[in-house]
Amino acid sequence: MLNGKVALVTGAARGIGRAVVLELIRAGAKVVINYRSSFAQVEGLLAEIKEAGGEAIAICGDISREEDAKNLVSTTVKEFGRLDILVNNAGITKDNLLIRISEEDFDKVISTNLKGTFFCIKHTAAVMLKQRSGKIINLSSIVGVTGNIGQANYAASKAGVIGLTKSAARELAGRGINVNAVAPGFIETDMTDSLPDKVKEASIANIPLKRFGSAQEVASVVCFLASEAANYITGQVIQVDGGMVM
Repeated sequence: MLNGKVALVTGAARGIGRAVVLELIRAGAKVVINYRSSFAQVEGLLAEIKEAGGEAIAICGDISREEDAKNLVSTTVKEFGRLDILVNNAGITKDNLLIRISEEDFDKVISTNLKGTFFCIKHTAAVMLKQRSGKIINLSSIVGVTGNIGQANYAASKAGVIGLTKSAARELAGRGINVNAVAPGFIETDMTDSLPDKVKEASIANIPLKRFGSAQEVASVVCFLASEAANYITGQVIQVDGGMVM
């Protein structure tokens, strides 16, 4: 489905990013794995890909710094000759009640989740415009649609990703570049594993499908949006939330 395509996935060491990498590899793409600090996990992922007969490289970089984001894109093109798919998955949280969020924690979340996504789109678009083709998929969150208590900074960053997605989709569509967002709800990751049981139970009660989603279920949607089957889809936000928000 993606044979001959080259993909760059940010924040890909674990969780949804890791699942996306493996799904793209299974579909036949070559993948550049971006990580910031989880080298041991990346080593394991590269070994798994090699064993499966896939092709991938890893690049360390902090996408909240424009030079790092630019280097990610230029190194991808240098290694593989092109860049067909960008998955902006890197993100952090610094949760607290709004009146207790420090300026530093607000800035850190916005810098990684929103500004980092912008930097990666900016430098990837320069490549894709010349190719006159490409797929950009940005990971937002259902929190960016609804807001959430204790996550004003995170919700603001993810709502910003939705606005950025729609603006980029309008700007780039004329050159055959599709830009979409995926907004996961409660997904089984390290983040949700740490939630108290009472919080998990209350959350599941509000989900019509009565369970958390899996990283694989998010990755499947991302892979679809990266494929030719999604050529007529752009500027959309696909919610993967078990029906939590309708």
